[in-house]
Amino acid sequence: MRAYERLLNYVKVYTTSDEDSTTVPSTARQFDLAKMLVEELHAIGVTNAEVDDKCYIYASIPATAGYEDKKAVGFIAHMDTAPDFCGENVNPVVVENYDGEDVVLGTSGRTIKVSDFPHLKTLKGCTLIHTDGTTLLGADDKSGIAEIMTFAEELINSDMPHGKICIGFTPDEEIGAGADHFDVKRFGADFAYTVDGGEENAVEYENFNAAAASVKFNGVNIHPGDAKDIMVNAALVAMEFNGMLPPTQTPSQTEGYEGFFHLTDMKGDVAEAELSYIIRDHDADKFAEKKKVMEHAANIINQKYGEGTCELTIKDQYQNMLEMIKPHMFLIDYAFESLKDAGENPKAVAIRGGTDGARLSFMGLPCPNLGTGGYNFHGPMEHITAEGMDTVVKVLHGIAKRFANS
Repeated sequence: MRAYERLLNYVKVYTTSDEDSTTVPSTARQFDLAKMLVEELHAIGVTNAEVDDKCYIYASIPATAGYEDKKAVGFIAHMDTAPDFCGENVNPVVVENYDGEDVVLGTSGRTIKVSDFPHLKTLKGCTLIHTDGTTLLGADDKSGIAEIMTFAEELINSDMPHGKICIGFTPDEEIGAGADHFDVKRFGADFAYTVDGGEENAVEYENFNAAAASVKFNGVNIHPGDAKDIMVNAALVAMEFNGMLPPTQTPSQTEGYEGFFHLTDMKGDVAEAELSYIIRDHDADKFAEKKKVMEHAANIINQKYGEGTCELTIKDQYQNMLEMIKPHMFLIDYAFESLKDAGENPKAVAIRGGTDGARLSFMGLPCPNLGTGGYNFHGPMEHITAEGMDTVVKVLHGIAKRFANS
């Protein structure tokens, strides 16, 4: 099977994670795909594959005789899809010899427009896979799973010598919990790559430093007719707090290495209000400064309206993996060389987000991120090409070959 054919099967399995859940995995439905994958791994010859009680899959292909002393390399992808948009009843649409023009998404009323996504022109002639407009596609990251599975099957059926190859599939990456219960020792790799990025020629080894901020506001509620010099409207105070943050440092006004404050949720009334933010920056010093900006705003609110009016809680989420990748830059060299062998022009891309690999790198498993060939993840405009997925499979072979020859 080609990788895209596997993808078409996997996306039909409903695996959306749930950020409000307290269970592990956050949704039991992720086991549906996990069990399918374990059965498939067994069928292609990876007989030691198993899923644990937390929905983590561990598997490995033993080294070729004489290559047991080579460093073991692992490939990791995640099974869940983002809760940002509907991930149930996915109906993928396959367009052979795509014409490079606007893509009408069924009868949904949505269209992927070239004017919005100019890269579509570069996909002309490819086999394009997209949604019917009512769901996301789930290529993030079922394409990564499909590419790893295809690589594993091809490797087992080839005579290419190799060191130990480790395979891991995780739950709950989309809600930031993918690495929470990942057993690095059990996985068994010395180094790894997540296959969870975008364009197939991209290699990612820098990501945001990340934190989440919860800001609660306690107001004083009284009849508006008697409110003079007494009422403190928590909802208005919340708006005042948000107004103290730099207006140009939001996702819609930043790119590349520029960080931001992102207001993700808001609720409240006169008595109580709450704002939820994520804070992001690639630079550690700028990241720390952003947290100080929030602390300063909270202090001003409390000085103005009284102590306890504003309660700020900031929780660090993950760090920039660059610090842990720098001592092992051969990982990036191997990826770049493998992309060139596959006919691609490789590029390093700073992740404006995070991956399981960022956290795994700080857990002792240096783990940059490879592209999958996909675009526009987390929504109905998501799409990918069969040819891009084929390229990624070639890249995985190239990396395995370089580990074997090192």
